[in-house]
Amino acid sequence: MKRAGIVTVTFLLLAAMLALPVGAAGGECHWYFHKNKEHKQPPIPSEFAFAERYGGVYIDHKHGDENADKVIYLTFDAGYENGNVEKVLNALRGADAKGAFFVLSNLAKSNPDLLRRMAAEGHTICNHTARHPNLSHASKEKIEKEIRDLENAVEAVIGQKPAPYFRPPEGSFSEGMLKTVQEMGYYTVFWSFAYADWDNARQPDPEASLQKLVAHLHNGEVLLLHPTSATNAAILPRLLAAIKQAGYRFGTMEELCGA
Repeated sequence: MKRAGIVTVTFLLLAAMLALPVGAAGGECHWYFHKNKEHKQPPIPSEFAFAERYGGVYIDHKHGDENADKVIYLTFDAGYENGNVEKVLNALRGADAKGAFFVLSNLAKSNPDLLRRMAAEGHTICNHTARHPNLSHASKEKIEKEIRDLENAVEAVIGQKPAPYFRPPEGSFSEGMLKTVQEMGYYTVFWSFAYADWDNARQPDPEASLQKLVAHLHNGEVLLLHPTSATNAAILPRLLAAIKQAGYRFGTMEELCGA
């Protein structure tokens, strides 16, 4: 996700959510999941099983059992501020909920106060690359540069590098990319639920979106939301309340990844 007017990746993100993988372990893959309304964790797609060898995290094995301690991991892919990221932070503060923000360098450079606020309020700042390229076919050097450039941008603002959690742009990945990311000390974090919230010009209906999100809650859920979404900003207070009312607590990336 890039700032409006620079680059739009709406259709690529849609493919990442819904498309079947293009390649096997050695080629380009696009992350997807099978939704269900039974409040059960979606199974790992069999063709992605290789990713676990490289720290690819998309299933919380500790809490996946519906009878276990109920936990949900709030994750946000944040590339820029359009007035809604601040509203999302306000909602999280009001609910005493912590999230993981996978950020781009644009947000760090253009809105450093937001990053400082995320850090001050106990959220986890994570790596979503500097410029949001598809890295599935990228060289080791390009992957390293994208990750290091984001590290430098974040460190310049908050005085430390982002936490060692990485989300690949577009949900696109390959075995080579996962290996390089792992060698750099990062866990790759996918998601077990997301919905079409990223297109600011075609925002989904708030009430329908809230119902959809609540209907798909499941133990160990790694929930992906875009904080630039006006819909998400509007419904987040009620969503967080519904999550708590259903008996869930909010987990951390350290807990999810065992770091």
